[in-house]
Amino acid sequence: MTYEKKFLNTLISLCDDLAWGRPASEEQLFDLTRPGAGPEDYVRLAEAFGMMLVKVEGREFHRDELIAELKTRNAELEEIRVLLDQRNRHLMQTVQDAYQPRRIIGSSEAMRRVVELALSIARRPINTVILGPTGAGKEVVAKMVHYNSSRREGPFVAVNCSAIPENLFESEMFGIEKGAASGVGFRRGLVEEASGGTLFLDEVGEMSLAHQAKFLRVLEEQEVQRVGRNKPLPVDIKVIAATNVSLEEAVREGRFRSDLYYRISVAEIRLPPLCERGDDMLLLAQHFLEEHCARMGRLRLILAPGAREALLAYSWPGNVRELGNEMERAASLTVGDRVEAADLSPRITATVPRRVAVPAFAANISAARNPDRDALAFSGNDPASDHGPHGKGATDLNLHLVERWVVSEALNRCAGNKTRAAELLGITREGLRKKLQRIGMTE
Repeated sequence: MTYEKKFLNTLISLCDDLAWGRPASEEQLFDLTRPGAGPEDYVRLAEAFGMMLVKVEGREFHRDELIAELKTRNAELEEIRVLLDQRNRHLMQTVQDAYQPRRIIGSSEAMRRVVELALSIARRPINTVILGPTGAGKEVVAKMVHYNSSRREGPFVAVNCSAIPENLFESEMFGIEKGAASGVGFRRGLVEEASGGTLFLDEVGEMSLAHQAKFLRVLEEQEVQRVGRNKPLPVDIKVIAATNVSLEEAVREGRFRSDLYYRISVAEIRLPPLCERGDDMLLLAQHFLEEHCARMGRLRLILAPGAREALLAYSWPGNVRELGNEMERAASLTVGDRVEAADLSPRITATVPRRVAVPAFAANISAARNPDRDALAFSGNDPASDHGPHGKGATDLNLHLVERWVVSEALNRCAGNKTRAAELLGITREGLRKKLQRIGMTE
């Protein structure tokens, strides 16, 4: 076979191998490049073809490395995606569980009615208005409605209507297209973000009349139009509005559109102020106190009787929010293992009557020894006080004897169980042990 024919057959075979992805036969090509194998022009062409083959194989090798690395990265990303999906489901489940009815603190009749109405609203795709004073927990009720509804897997977007500047309302609520104004980028609006879920409008009574008209169209048409966009976008939202003012009065005064009011107030939930919730306030106070203690890394605190009396006597104009802040202050500044009245803010203790209140057990002791005497409170005008510490009634006022009696009574009621007796007394077991030593009672 002539060199020229062998050269052509080899090149055809190499090209065919490369086209079909088969390993090329470099030995045949190298045979063509040996000195004296054929004409000089053919030898140089074979050498050039050999260099090209080396580069092609190098690129293929590099490509295989890249493919292997991409597969590894893809597997890692898939693991991360699965992990994020699991964590997202866990987080969603945790949030949903946090706003279940059993998590709502309070057993008063007013709060039971609120919870029952909220659950009824959650089962229906209707817009709702939550009325109540500032700090009463309107957003908590709104979240309970959302996370117990069929939209619980969707977003819950909260908007403070009074905090959005007038000139930014449309872009914040409805979104804006890129290039709608100089230096402005694309941004989705809060209404679009809430599509498929719930849009919570806090302080809805502060929305201007012009913006009320624009938002009313969103509710009626179920579509939103971004600033700078000609075509509207469909949205699917449920609206829960909250306000601390009377919307009916605002409608009569012309400060709120009646058509928007009737659109959002399909159902109403009236949240009572904290002062009307009875002993729920003490349950909330203990809950907040334990939360703040855990966050600060300190042991659990309890509320002493004096502190409970002061908390119940206060009117709480700031409602639940003010109570939470007060318990945070108490958790930070209380030195002992329970919060006394002196550990509370002066504005709260100022509401407590200036008297020396004695517990019921002291009243029982005094009443048994002196039936005609009022043992509930001792004022400066009490006739018994004229006798001094060694006069009539001195035994009744002996703090050491009263303390020994109450500790003994607690131990008797608990059949000698010190842990349960300490809980009954509102102290720790170690505190009970030290108290027994201090008052001279054997264990």
